[in-house]
Amino acid sequence: MTVLVTRPGEQGKALCQQLANIGLSALHHPLINIEAGTDLPHLIPDIHQCDVIIAVSQHAVIFSDQFLRNQRSFWSPTVRYLAVGQKTAHLLSKATGQSVNYPQVSDSEHLLKLTELQAISGKNIIILRGNGGRELINETLTQRGGRIQYKEVYRRVDIPFSARQCVESWQQAKVDSLVITSSHQLTFFMSQFDETELAWVYQLTLIVPSQRIALDAKALGFKHIVTACSATNPDLVAALQP
Repeated sequence: MTVLVTRPGEQGKALCQQLANIGLSALHHPLINIEAGTDLPHLIPDIHQCDVIIAVSQHAVIFSDQFLRNQRSFWSPTVRYLAVGQKTAHLLSKATGQSVNYPQVSDSEHLLKLTELQAISGKNIIILRGNGGRELINETLTQRGGRIQYKEVYRRVDIPFSARQCVESWQQAKVDSLVITSSHQLTFFMSQFDETELAWVYQLTLIVPSQRIALDAKALGFKHIVTACSATNPDLVAALQP
């Protein structure tokens, strides 16, 4: 088995190493770069004048915290903090010095079930995110009467690649499995191939972190889909183990 890992940055490199540790060959091919977002300059004073802050990813915490430190500012001690996943929650708790709640299943649907997001009529809620995504959170909380602000604190920038050359290289490496951790990356990845290349891609076993992305993958034409318990590297490794 050879696994093509598209997760960007250090998380992707770490996943490749963890797969190597259990005897699985892995190739790292990140699909995006992560950069500072356009709304960072507008975090202050808004994050001190809201009721709830939701961080959708570790990147959202890292870029926001770095900006605040550079501005010699701070996280509000009176805001209620929530995160989509456990690792994001731990990172946000460390940055803010406050407790952070999170769902046991790391997705929007389970986040929206948290007690803190039930009676929110009239409350000001900030969602720290990248460029796009997590629309369900905004739509649902708006329906519940919340006043929602997105803060684009980081940006995902696609990395184009030569599909023909890559497929030839991946075939030589005997790639048979593919890890993709977001719908955006899945859509971008598939947009790079022509019909001949897609015929090979569809033969791969695709590992994704949620049922929502699995449904997107099925709609795009994938036949062999494995849904991991979450987007964390240990859960992705577990899904890839024979």
